[in-house]
Formats: sequence, structure tokens, C-alpha cells
Amino acid sequence: MEKGWTYKSVSVQEGFKPGSKHFQYFFVVSEGGQKKASYCVWIEDEALSRFSASKNFNAILDSHRGDWSQWVTEKIDQKDFRNMVLMFDKEGQKEVDLDKMDKKLSME
Repeated sequence: MEKGWTYKSVSVQEGFKPGSKHFQYFFVVSEGGQKKASYCVWIEDEALSRFSASKNFNAILDSHRGDWSQWVTEKIDQKDFRNMVLMFDKEGQKEVDLDKMDKKLSME
């Protein structure tokens, strides 16, 4: 994971999925060394141009990381520790329960 921070009683590690050719940015929430949840921002390839004309992952992250970190802190405040995906596709934005997705995501 590339970065780490704490919020209330939890620690959050975040970073891009290693080796992914698609935009998949993870926030892994742990408490007392035990993983509580994974939150992922997934941008489908056809939606990348809405975020950056160059489709540069780092530029997209720099522009939107604050909003996505706030999404994570809201989930923590709500004690919503389901594994969730904030999905951006051609239709817009939606939250999806990671465990119910057709396409499975993991940090590996």
C-alpha cells in the first residue's frame, strides 16, 4: 500500500491495485491489526476520460483523492464495514457491495 493514515480508532492503508491496467484504488481499513473492510474506487475504462483527458491514473488520484477519502471516512462513521466499491461507469456513479459483484476485485 502506498499511503497510510488513521481516523478515529482505525487505520487506513491505501494504494492502487498492483499491476492493474484498470483504475482500481483500494482503501483497506483495519482496527487493532485486524482487517475490517476494503473500499475500492473502480473507474471503468470508458469513464476515464471524464476524469482526465490523458487518462493518467496519478493525475486522477491527485484530483479526487480527497473526495474518495471522505467517502471512506463516511463509511467508517456509519460503521458500514462491508467491502464496497465506488464504481464509475458510462452511466455515472454507484456503490456496489464488493461481495455481490460479478467481477471480483482483490488487492492481489
